[in-house]
Amino acid sequence: MSLPTLGNDTALIVLDVQKAIDDPRWKSKNNPGYADVIAKLLAKFRAANLPVIHVRHEEANPASTFYANGPGQPFKDQATPMDGETIITKSVNCAFIGTELETHLRDRGITRLIFTGVVIHNSMDVSIRAAHCLGFECHLPLDATTAIDVIDTHGKRFDAQTVFDLYAAVLASEYCQLTSSTDVINALP
Repeated sequence: MSLPTLGNDTALIVLDVQKAIDDPRWKSKNNPGYADVIAKLLAKFRAANLPVIHVRHEEANPASTFYANGPGQPFKDQATPMDGETIITKSVNCAFIGTELETHLRDRGITRLIFTGVVIHNSMDVSIRAAHCLGFECHLPLDATTAIDVIDTHGKRFDAQTVFDLYAAVLASEYCQLTSSTDVINALP
């Protein structure tokens, strides 16, 4: 299923693309080029004058790479907001909990969301599921996100690609349409 022509009812969501994700704890990414893809999408959305929303994660825990006062807080160079672009700050995984994101979207008549960012098995997953449950149409360009290795409570390691593939399959089963950055760009006005 291809994307319809995108208009002002569509926003690009750039989720947690901060320097925190470059910490060695996040090194096992299956798609290390995701940020460059997001940069390309940002450029195209800006050129089309379509809404861009940056979501910043801030944690109170100093041990977190996303610590509010830590070196991981700034946006990555590829995803630095421009003047006039919306920045939403969240303190939990879901971009809709404890934030003004839903109100911001509804006030502007935005009904379709293109999700990009990190990581598919954490903030991306819960934010996409919440958006779907709130009635938004969700799309996920798979080349604009990533996963890392996950170790379960028994010490078994699941490699990043396996985690990525599983979460993509689950999200596509009910919560969003999987796509690519090329398909999104081709749907821009």
